[in-house]
Order: sequence, then structure tokens, then C-alpha cells
Amino acid sequence: MADGAALWRIARDSEALDLNSSYSYLLWCRDFAGTSAVARDERGEPVGFVTGYVRPDRPRTLLVWQVAVDDAYRGRGIAAALLDGLVARVSGEYGITSVETTITPGNTASDRLFDSFAERHGAALEREVLFPTGLFPDGPHDPEVLYRIGPLSL
Repeated sequence: MADGAALWRIARDSEALDLNSSYSYLLWCRDFAGTSAVARDERGEPVGFVTGYVRPDRPRTLLVWQVAVDDAYRGRGIAAALLDGLVARVSGEYGITSVETTITPGNTASDRLFDSFAERHGAALEREVLFPTGLFPDGPHDPEVLYRIGPLSL
């Protein structure tokens, strides 16, 4: 739970993610720590994270909620290492065979991250709009495109 505030700050400073309430990051670190991962600097401070959960209706699918790396640590492969490590860990614990995430059009960093993830793991990648713009009740929002990756060869 102690990492929740740091994860919120990293998400806020990313300027790419939809920022959730600080409360949600605290809860996430309590309730979904087993399906999330945090990268730390030499002092033990969080510098990146990937949050996810196992889909209740598809228990062999890990939904990746957010991935972010502090600006000072970008370009070092931290996001890819976090994603690979998390999927390897939850695959063993939960029998995960596929990964899902949503990405807004124009988020090229996330698109590249998940394209390369699929390639590294010999998995197919399918895309389709999950939530079109009109479904968002709080103003203009880009559509969220669902990326389905699997089956994974780990």
C-alpha cells in the first residue's frame, strides 16, 4: 500500500495516462499487488509500474491497466522488463495464457510496448475498439482500443 502515492505521482507526471484518484492507487496497491509490479531505483523508490488484474470472466487473461515509468528513467527498457516479469510471474501463479490492455490512438509508446511484447512472446495481437468516444460520460475522450495478445509462449 505504501507505493500507492508514488504510483499516483508517476501516473500524473506521465501526461499520457488517464489519472485516477490517489485513493484508487492506494487501493490498487493493497488489492491487486499480486498482479502488479513496481520498478525501484537504487534507493528503493518507485520509478515505474505496471498494474493489472486477472479478468473474472476470463481467468486465464491478465488485463494490464496502466504502465508508466518516471521521465528520468525512460528509454532504459524498464516498461518492457516490468511487463515481461509480471506476465511470467502471474502465468505461473494463475495459468495466464493471454494479455489484454487498452490504448488510445496516438499513444505510440504504449503501442510499441505491446507490439514488441507480442513479438517477444510469439503471440498474435488483435485490435478492436472496446469503448468508443461516445461512451465516456465526462467529456471528450479518445476511443480505447482493446489489444488482445495470445496465446503466449512463455
